[in-house]
Order: sequence, then structure tokens, then C-alpha cells
Amino acid sequence: MALNTTERARAGMAEVLIGGQMGPRRALLFVGPAVIASIAYMDPGNYATNIQAGAGYGYSLLWVVLAANLIAMLFQALSARLGIVTGHNLAELSRDHFPWPVVFVMWVISEIAAMATDLAEFLGGAIGLALLFGIPLMWGMVITAIVTYGILLFDAKGFRPMELVIGAFVAVIGLCFLVELVIAPIAWGEAAVGLITPNLPDMTALTIAVGIIGATVMPHAIYLHSGLTQGRAVTPDDATRARVVRFSNIEVVVALAAAGMVNMAMVMMAASAFHAGNPEVAEIETAYHLLTPLLGGAAAVVFLVSLLASGISSSVVGTMAGQLIMQGFLRINLPIWFRRAVTMIPAFVVVWMGVNATEALVMSQVVLSIALPVPMIALLILTGRREVMGVFVTGPLVRGLAILGAGVVLVLNFVLLGEVFGLVGLG
Repeated sequence: MALNTTERARAGMAEVLIGGQMGPRRALLFVGPAVIASIAYMDPGNYATNIQAGAGYGYSLLWVVLAANLIAMLFQALSARLGIVTGHNLAELSRDHFPWPVVFVMWVISEIAAMATDLAEFLGGAIGLALLFGIPLMWGMVITAIVTYGILLFDAKGFRPMELVIGAFVAVIGLCFLVELVIAPIAWGEAAVGLITPNLPDMTALTIAVGIIGATVMPHAIYLHSGLTQGRAVTPDDATRARVVRFSNIEVVVALAAAGMVNMAMVMMAASAFHAGNPEVAEIETAYHLLTPLLGGAAAVVFLVSLLASGISSSVVGTMAGQLIMQGFLRINLPIWFRRAVTMIPAFVVVWMGVNATEALVMSQVVLSIALPVPMIALLILTGRREVMGVFVTGPLVRGLAILGAGVVLVLNFVLLGEVFGLVGLG
């Protein structure tokens, strides 16, 4: 009987791990979890925050994108490591190692984050369809729901088909923004300065910065990555686990570096096209309509194709993460169609109420950033426990960098909340 793609991938990895030759084709067998996780870093929430950053502040918030991406790399690597070493995901380990009241609060916050995630992703796909084909936004949402559910059915065939499908979407998004960088007249010198010069000129910039972090370092992606790596490769001993962890670290760096470049490309495109003459551009729809006269019809169509690919693929990944969170914390296994229906409700409500879609996208990313410390802190605690990680417990340097990254997120969130409630002022 012929092996399916998942079985062939697992057999190929096993051969490499017991001492077989590592050629380019076999190296690709270890690629997949970080590619799926990376789609969370290129979702429609990123489009909304990056357009606002580039249009309103030019290249000056690129440093936020870079910082967020570096934090993301570290925490995704730790999440993958947790799944590889323990064979369990972050939600399961949190349930088993923390007191029940803490677990319940973590689950509630994580579910809110999952809904905020799906709001952004679902709306993004619907906006892309509505603009590309000239249909009402509500119909765009219905089509997005049907397509994403169809893609989710691939998950029943094992991990490899879904990895290949999501990988194709990642390739489309990356290619689209490579084209945009060729079309748009980028001021590369200003971009380089913005990349290395921290600057938050006002409250709006702070809100966008927190949104960028929420859209880049995603709570559901931290949970999901540990689930994608658990049991993917057979690792009977510490030596094989160490090899898989090394392969995983390389994949995380490459996949998230690519995602970071896509985010930087979004900001640079918006800065090039809108900052000088249209700094008030804050909506995806407005950006699309202005791209045609400013950069040409090709730029506008490529932008929409990338948004559509982003919305559909990230909505699939968001549903997978929501399912894992529910199963891990509560041991409840809901049918995928039910999970898909529940997480769609907020998006339909937002459209039905007539709320500005892009504003909803940006605020959803702020909600995500506020929820983000929960999985970050849980991951820090669990990967620092020898009884959980054994010889793979995090060392002082990695632990220190992770604490610093979590601290940056917490400080930005506290400053934002303090400004909102009038406790602090930002000059």
C-alpha cells in the first residue's frame, strides 16, 4: 500500500535522524511548522497597522516591525522547542502545570485573542474579495467562510498536505510584495534610518506600534507552533530531539525573516505611495483605490491578491489554533465546522453593525497585544523548568532575552492603557 504525503515525510525524517544523508529534498521534509506559523505574521491585521504606520509616519516606525519580528523569532523558536521536547503543546502543559483558576483565566483570555485574530483574518479575506470582484462585503465573508472551511478539510489527511497548501499561500504573498517593492519608488536611505532609530512621536504612533506588535507576535501562533511540532518527527532520545530542535531553529529564523521582510515591504510601500500626499490614509479600501492613480493598476491588483491570500490562509491557521487552544485547556474536541462558525460570529456582527472594517482590524491587533503576555509568560515559565524540558531547559542568555522581549510588550501595553485612561501623557 502506497504511503500518503504525511507518512512519506515522517519516514524520510526518520531516515535522516538515524544517520541518513541530508540532501536538499530531505531537508525540506523538516520545513512546515514555522511556515504555517509565519502566516500569522502576514495576516490582514498586519496590512491595517502597516498601512497606517507607513502613510502616517513614513519610514519612522520600521524599527517597531524589526523589534517585533526579533521577539517573534525567539518565542516561536521556544514554542517549537517545547512541542518537540515534551510531545505536548503549550495549552496542554499549562493545564497540567498551573493551578486551575490560572488555567481558566488563561483559557478565557486566549479565546478572546483567538476571536480577535479571526476577526482580522476573516475581514481581510472578505475585503480582498469585495474589492477585487466588486461584490458586497457580506458576500465576501460568506465566500471566505466556504473557502477556508474547504482548506481546513486537508488537516484530516495529516500534517503534510496542510503545510504544502499554506506554504503555497506564503509564496504568493511574498511574491506579491516583491513586485510591490519593484513598482514603488522606495527611499532606501530613509528606510534604513527608520529601521535603526527608535521613535514614537505621539499617541497615535504608540497605538499603531502596539498594534504592530500585536499583529506580529501573535498569541495564537505561540500556542499553535508547539502543537505543530509535537509528534511530527519520531524522536526516541535526546540526540534526535536535539537535531530536530536545530532544524526547527533554522526554519524559524528563515520563515520569520521572510515574514518580517513582507511586513517591512508593506510599511515601505505605504510610506512611498501615501506619506507625502495622503498621510491620512488609514483604511485598506482607501489604500487600494489610491494605489491605481499613484503606482498604477498592477500595484493595486497585486496588493489585493496578496490580501486575499493572506486573509484566507491566516483564517485557516487561526481556526487550527483556536481548536488547539480549546482542546489543550479544556480537553474539549469540537467539530471543525462548529469552531469555524463560532469564530466567524464577531466578524459578521462587525459588518452588520456598519463598523469601519479597517478600524476593527487595528483595534483587534491592540487586543491581541494586550492578550500576548499570557502565552509569553507561560512559555517562559515552562521552558525554564527542568522537570518539563530536561536537558533542553533554556539557558540564562536565551531566558534573559525572552524576559526582555516580554518586558517590551508589557511596557508598551501599560503605557498605552495609561494614556487611554489619562494616567500618563505622551509628548
